[in-house]
Amino acid sequence: MAINRRRFVGLGLTASAAALTFGTGGPAHAQAKLVLKSSDVHPFGYPTVEAVKSMGEKLAKQTNDRITVQIFPSMQLGSEKEMIEQAQVGALAMARVSVGPMGPIVDDLNVFSMPFVFRDIAHMRKVVDGQVGQDMLDRVTNNPRAGLVGLCWMDAGSRNIYNSKHPVRSVADMKGLKIRTMGNPIFVEMVNSLGGNGVAMGFDQLINAMQTGIVDGAENNYPSYVNGQHYRYAKHFSQTEHLILPEILVFSKRIWDTLAKDDQALIKKVAREAQFEARTLWDEMEKKALAQMKEAGVEVITFPDKKPFQDAVKPVWDKYGAKYADMVARIQEVK
Repeated sequence: MAINRRRFVGLGLTASAAALTFGTGGPAHAQAKLVLKSSDVHPFGYPTVEAVKSMGEKLAKQTNDRITVQIFPSMQLGSEKEMIEQAQVGALAMARVSVGPMGPIVDDLNVFSMPFVFRDIAHMRKVVDGQVGQDMLDRVTNNPRAGLVGLCWMDAGSRNIYNSKHPVRSVADMKGLKIRTMGNPIFVEMVNSLGGNGVAMGFDQLINAMQTGIVDGAENNYPSYVNGQHYRYAKHFSQTEHLILPEILVFSKRIWDTLAKDDQALIKKVAREAQFEARTLWDEMEKKALAQMKEAGVEVITFPDKKPFQDAVKPVWDKYGAKYADMVARIQEVK
């Protein structure tokens, strides 16, 4: 497992230091103070960060400050992939990440990365709030390769296509557009199947890529589009909603196994509450972002009928969908 050792040492977060913090050799003593280090790529004020902050406040209150949460926001501990690796070795207690980088670790999660697997946001929420969502969290927890515990889901809205060249009102308008995606083959091939050219790259590289013409645009949710100031470079925003990706809060299995059962139960309880708190905050941020987009003169294009886009991504389903058929059927059964 490749891990940025310098990042660990610089923050005093070596695996051995984490072990000393959380205790070794069996469940932690009932009175031992636990400082749960948590990380997120987003800054304070972002819904997922604020929800975990609320978790920490509840844990501190309900344990008389015996359990607290120390948050490292804004990519202080690196990318989501690096955060996952740190949680796996016990140098980090919690990480809020997208299902994208979790897919290579727990393949079952890739079903959520399939284009148009959810009918809409409401459908996704019913899925993750119900038995399917719990089963997927359990698949993370019970996967021996993962070294993680699945705690809860958090919203990240829908992903939509935006570009600097021209409005995308139909699949035909996608032809030749260079669109940045996350580094997942499913996402790249999805853009390609729509007629564009999918270009995988880090989010932090996107503005320079748009400025220099390496890409014509990208696909993301409203808040990321606004907060990243991408509207300055790509003012044509099409609400394709091709992906509705929930995000997941994971806990280090190595640290989890040192905790008393009561503490584990309490953490699960406040995490479940965080799932809904983050959602409320997300809805507020999304409305604000959409208003800011319109104020900035962004052309927001809606689609009463997404079937042409759904039909166009059939090659992706043909290639990747069969292995997830059973779970897809369960997802589709949720009304």
